[in-house]
Amino acid sequence: MIQAHFNYRSGKLSGFELKGHADAGEYGQDIVCSAVSILAINTVNSLEKLAQSKPQVLSDDENGGFLKVELSDDQVQLPNVQLLLQSFELGLRDVANSYGKYIKIK
Repeated sequence: MIQAHFNYRSGKLSGFELKGHADAGEYGQDIVCSAVSILAINTVNSLEKLAQSKPQVLSDDENGGFLKVELSDDQVQLPNVQLLLQSFELGLRDVANSYGKYIKIK
């Protein structure tokens, strides 16, 4: 199961953490894992390219199943950063609503 957690500071989204694997299908066929991965990677790329922010990103590249993204206090205040993080949260909640057996949002 994928465990997701959204971080807030002063009422604003400041980052997120993803742990675990969906195990909703065979490797390469797991649509839940694919959806979560695409949403997360696109959010990080969008934060960097579109919002010109520099999120702190920690991941377990060897084993997978772990991604932590955190933004500085200054970056958290930017409207574009908030929009991108809120879009990620909305997308992830939609995936969880459809596939709650494989993903839990804390």
